[in-house]
Amino acid sequence: MADEPILLTDSPAPGVRRLTLNRPDKRNALSNALRGELFAALEAADKDPDVRVIILRGAGKCFSSGYDLAGVGELPFHTAGAQGQWARHVVEGCFRMWDLAKPIIAQVHGWCLAGGSELAFACDLVYIAEDAQVGYPAVRTMSSPDNQFYPWLMGMRSAMELMLTGDSINGVEAAQLGFANRAYPLDALEPAVTAMAERIAKVDPELAQLNKRLVHRQMEAMGMRAGLRAGTELHALGWHTKASREFMAQMRGGVKQALNTRDSTFGDYRTKEG
Repeated sequence: MADEPILLTDSPAPGVRRLTLNRPDKRNALSNALRGELFAALEAADKDPDVRVIILRGAGKCFSSGYDLAGVGELPFHTAGAQGQWARHVVEGCFRMWDLAKPIIAQVHGWCLAGGSELAFACDLVYIAEDAQVGYPAVRTMSSPDNQFYPWLMGMRSAMELMLTGDSINGVEAAQLGFANRAYPLDALEPAVTAMAERIAKVDPELAQLNKRLVHRQMEAMGMRAGLRAGTELHALGWHTKASREFMAQMRGGVKQALNTRDSTFGDYRTKEG
């Protein structure tokens, strides 16, 4: 319904704030209106002394199918313009989430594609349903990811395979390769995530903040932030390729048809039989 909130907030346990992406009819596509509300809610939770842990999930059948390609609207926070603005904006949003004091847990089910996978990556912990699907199909026709995290989590070989095919992996594979912490049967996912959030909430919040930060600092010392920033320039180059220009022309004629044309050759995503 158009009048329903696009982001829901509740508290499933003491010290736990849960945020739910609420565009189920759009597979929780990440419009900038939704992203703006999400960042505001994350910052509000981070300032709230009664909150120790944040859970992020999606309503309906999936976590998120990615960015809203039908029209994303005005950016929710300023990022310098010109070439590469969108990818820089996405990466800066990820860094904003890392720099919050409170740990953020992604509860992933169903589709977790493109921008949806980037949003999950920006969380500190990821727990996933075994039958979820994680992938970045946009590499087939548009450009490289806005946030090129795959090599950091999965290593060179697995990242290379996913980036060269645009294929997806299920939740079990996502946990095995390092995208997620653990995979659970779908009906066990929510109670497992809530239990983990309650467990983390038992840790003194000042110590939890330092413990979260120390992990990020070690990754930064290995060049993670610099690598992700450098990747935004490669993303910008992708939009100037012949394949990308032709695909965007198809998109202007209809988003669904363009996506179906892209994936039909591979026989997956929305074109998969059965």
